[in-house]
Amino acid sequence: MVGEENPTLARQALEGLSRYEYVVRGEQQPLRPVAATAGGAMLRDHGGAGTPVVLVPSLINPPHVLDLPGHSLTAALALHHRVLLLDWGAARERGDLDLGAHVAELLVPLLRSLGEPVSLVGYCLGGTMALAAANLIAVNRVATLAAPWRFAAYPPDAIAALARLWRQSAPAAERFGALPTEILQAAFWSLDPRGIVVKFARLAGEPKNSAAVARFVTLEDWANEGEPVPLPAARELIERLFARDCTGKGEWRVAGTRIRADAVPALHFTARGDRIVPTGSAAPGPSRAVGAGHVGMIVGRRAADELHKPLLAFLAD
Repeated sequence: MVGEENPTLARQALEGLSRYEYVVRGEQQPLRPVAATAGGAMLRDHGGAGTPVVLVPSLINPPHVLDLPGHSLTAALALHHRVLLLDWGAARERGDLDLGAHVAELLVPLLRSLGEPVSLVGYCLGGTMALAAANLIAVNRVATLAAPWRFAAYPPDAIAALARLWRQSAPAAERFGALPTEILQAAFWSLDPRGIVVKFARLAGEPKNSAAVARFVTLEDWANEGEPVPLPAARELIERLFARDCTGKGEWRVAGTRIRADAVPALHFTARGDRIVPTGSAAPGPSRAVGAGHVGMIVGRRAADELHKPLLAFLAD
């Protein structure tokens, strides 16, 4: 559709896609030391001292977006806290776990192993899961970053498109035992197809070997990496959260406990330009908007002022 409406834009996007494919990648950052493990998941130690803060990433993409050089949220928090970043580990190690079981059987035991209450910062679906954990174990407070809770706030056509995609992919996912990342990416692309074309077209206009190209490649590689989502977790996400809004309706139960969004003090950061998690889908309660998109709120130029500073103030309150 975009190509028919604007052939020039489509041609530029193809040029940008070709550039992205052939950029020489640098070495990846070394993995941080492991502080605790539970069933293949682990907490990686990002340094700092003081009250522990555990960052909970989504199940869908790798956690290292929260520690990118020059834009590291973990480094900003480590100036005032001991910071640990959750790594969910290999999907094959948790293939029989739904979303709730990821919380009850992996996240909660990891938190308990620290021996003291912590504060949680959850990004995207990790924020949803952090709120669930706060109902099962004592935590000081929870901050969510672009985290969906009221799934009824998604546009009806987006929910319908996801349901169709799930019906088409479920047989293959059942054979594979997980939902491949590529299928989830297709779902994200369907939320903003023109935006995908525009961002690759912009890449075509950037000077080769520039910092902008390196940044684009880093973020795009991150978005396309990640473990597949275990089948039970994918089914619960799509059939219960998206289709029935069980979190927004107060009907989500984890380990027999009805999950509330207000179990502990919480602050919900939203991104005004978010095309993946609508701002209206955030959990009820105090919120703060960041002038960026879903990923830009974490790694953008405004992150230090609009996210790091108020987040640190909330954690210290």
